[in-house]
Amino acid sequence: MRKKIVAGNWKMNKTLQEGVALATELKNILAAEKPNCEVIIGTPFIHLATLSEMLKDSVIAVSAENCANKESGAYTGEVSAAMVKSTGAEYVILGHSERREYYNETPEILKEKVDLALANGLKVIFCIGESLAQREANEQEAVCKAELQGSVFHLTAEQWKNIVIAYEPIWAIGTGKTATAEQAEEIHAFIRKCVADVYGAQAADDTSILYGGSCKASNAPELFSKPDIDGGLIGGASLKAPDFKGIIDAWK
Repeated sequence: MRKKIVAGNWKMNKTLQEGVALATELKNILAAEKPNCEVIIGTPFIHLATLSEMLKDSVIAVSAENCANKESGAYTGEVSAAMVKSTGAEYVILGHSERREYYNETPEILKEKVDLALANGLKVIFCIGESLAQREANEQEAVCKAELQGSVFHLTAEQWKNIVIAYEPIWAIGTGKTATAEQAEEIHAFIRKCVADVYGAQAADDTSILYGGSCKASNAPELFSKPDIDGGLIGGASLKAPDFKGIIDAWK
């Protein structure tokens, strides 16, 4: 049975003190009422060591939001996969549309990041998805397939077991627009078919594919009821414990 997952992506939000407060609140809420899915929080680098230590005996796993595409060296300001792993974090989010758009992360750069993350024992939440113009031109399938081929479909079957896919329609991130549950299911099923073509039906069946794009407590139950949607990668709604809990509860 593939994992059901609700992952938060804090993006560039929360000071260290605010992050500790939010993680503490989440930890307490989920200790009182065990979640029916895996819960992950993706945080800025400065939180990783503190939160990994704080949450190590809890039901919450910790993820970085990025890592470098170089192993080590004279890259001022960069954080390597080995450094992320050394904090106790289990996951890293790679390929987010904001990284692709604002920081010019190409499929080749992302491929290097994925390889280094896996080599250092991290699991990868790999993001793919189309822009509004691409959706309007009915290119969403071609875009998603190309992003998978460009950065992750070179992996071995063994490595693939450590990949989670997050489908994020760029036009629905932070806009309040959400793909309908039907639109989301259609592309999730297509992504699963792409995985099956490369790694076989069993691997595809075992791969968790998350929906990201203005997912909230009100629409999560409908989205999560679809057979190929295995959870969500949550932005804004992960910054308040009750909102995030509302989405986690969609798996009840």
